[in-house]
Amino acid sequence: MKIALDPYMLRKVPLLELPRRVAELGYHHIELSPRDDFLPFFLHPRVDDATVAAFKRSLAEAEVEVASVLPLYKWSGPDEDERQAAVRYWKRAIQVTVDLGVTVMNSEFNGRPEAAPASEAQFWRSLEELLPIFEREGVRLVLEPHPDDFVEDGIEGVNLVRGINSDLVSFLYCAPHTFHQGGDLAAVMRHAGPLLTQVHIADSFDHRGSSGLRYIVNPPGSAARVHQHLDIGQGEVDWDLFFRTLHEVSFDGIATVCVFAWEERAEDSCRHNLTQVQQYVEKYFR
Repeated sequence: MKIALDPYMLRKVPLLELPRRVAELGYHHIELSPRDDFLPFFLHPRVDDATVAAFKRSLAEAEVEVASVLPLYKWSGPDEDERQAAVRYWKRAIQVTVDLGVTVMNSEFNGRPEAAPASEAQFWRSLEELLPIFEREGVRLVLEPHPDDFVEDGIEGVNLVRGINSDLVSFLYCAPHTFHQGGDLAAVMRHAGPLLTQVHIADSFDHRGSSGLRYIVNPPGSAARVHQHLDIGQGEVDWDLFFRTLHEVSFDGIATVCVFAWEERAEDSCRHNLTQVQQYVEKYFR
């Protein structure tokens, strides 16, 4: 198992300094999430080949590896112009990933839940263009359902990944989305089985609690999806069940700490969660 850090809370650290900072926090792997100077949210990559090469040298000097690259694009959105643009952005992001020597990319389904059939049609259209590139380059694509995507439920997400029918496409289970995925993390992981190659680790409260009144969003009936990415132990994810089930399904992939809630104490948060993950791994995998 590779324990990685999503360094989003450290995104103000200059790119070439990031590997050293991550190493100082005790991590040896990064899941490289969107940054304005690298792969921004929903826009064409900003990084050039010279910066990719310099970043690769910085990683080697710090003895840190990029375990996965995480781009987010509107490749399943209902707007066809946006979809075509997203495919172009994906193609450049894949090339950047290959140039870094990384063989895993993870992302979300995107699209709109209120237009799920149309979004799925757009998803397949994009995948028809992109999957041959992933396969040609030998890059694994790991997909997760996300709150407010056209797929939010965990079981449904696994089924869609399985339907892609490619050895290079697998499933990511995101712990802080547990309560939007149906609430039964063990059932989703078991259903995924060998398709489960990556997990995201952060805590969250069950927004469905207290008869649906735990979070009151105005106006009533709002479609807002409330979830958090908290430190382990601050929410209601069952971490013993989480790690016990990972062991049960023989998980040996990427486990990424992706806490976003505490930028004012980002380094303490990163250290705390690494210690927690290591303790659970020691408990269930040794």
